[in-house]
Amino acid sequence: MVDRFGRVHTDLRVSITDRCNLRCTYCMPAEGLDWLPRAEVLTDDEVVRLIRIGTQRLGITEVRLTGGEPLLRRGLPQLVARLASLTPSPELSLTTNGIGLSRIASALRDAGLSRVNVSLDTLRAERFAEITRRDRLADVLEGLRAARTAGLTPVKVNAVPVRGVNDDEIADLAAFSVNGGYRMRFIESMPLDAQGAWARDRMVTAQEILDRLGERFDLVPVERQDNAPAEEWRIAGTQTTVGVIASVTRPFCGNCDRVRLTADGQLRNCLFATKESDLRALLRGGADDAALEAAWRASVAGKGPGHAIDSPEFRRPQRPMSAIGG
Repeated sequence: MVDRFGRVHTDLRVSITDRCNLRCTYCMPAEGLDWLPRAEVLTDDEVVRLIRIGTQRLGITEVRLTGGEPLLRRGLPQLVARLASLTPSPELSLTTNGIGLSRIASALRDAGLSRVNVSLDTLRAERFAEITRRDRLADVLEGLRAARTAGLTPVKVNAVPVRGVNDDEIADLAAFSVNGGYRMRFIESMPLDAQGAWARDRMVTAQEILDRLGERFDLVPVERQDNAPAEEWRIAGTQTTVGVIASVTRPFCGNCDRVRLTADGQLRNCLFATKESDLRALLRGGADDAALEAAWRASVAGKGPGHAIDSPEFRRPQRPMSAIGG
């Protein structure tokens, strides 16, 4: 799939639920959100069919399952096994908050999952409870260890530094990854919270993150591979890499190769898209594979040049991150 700017799209992010068992302050209100009615969420058969069309007809080679919290999807190992059995088989990964991962990591690996990204914004139990409104840090750490043991590697740890909240732990999180054998990723916070409370002055920039890391570690630049969103550095004296995803201050829109499918079957050609293509309606209306392929191609063809967060033209998407999928 090629858009009008010549970008080839091979990476598909699939949200399999909008539900989450945390209430992170930078993502949603304490009371949570109104979850999608189950009848509106794509079934396993519908998810598999759309991904089959993506891999067989549209050149999708990587599929990442997201949420909400994807581990809340019932029968997840069975869904992963069905996706892994597609021909051609996509590279399958998953982004999770890690709660419950210890119980299912081996089953996911056996089903065909390749690797996981685990969100972890702090190593302090009290602060974790403040950020997520849940006292579950021990479960996340146990999930990380289980993922590594199961071979879901490289296990990546994702953190969103927020000024005055957890930005004093940037170097500590990197050291944790060195000691645990994980790959650390820091992500600039983005205006995708349900409350609409994102403030640019609370965002810790990529340069600030690197400056904090440089106070404790010697960083060796790693050549950027393909269209990977993270700029990477190796921590000298180790094999550990640390990455920074600078979606706001150093946007990588010019090389973006991603499309997103929401849990209710809406195709989004950009994380910050303000329009969606309703694939679920086509699916449930009896559309054949050719019609679904055409709708998918039309959506990608209409993709804009970038999200324009730093311009006056920027418009927040109506859906928050938890409803879009990472």
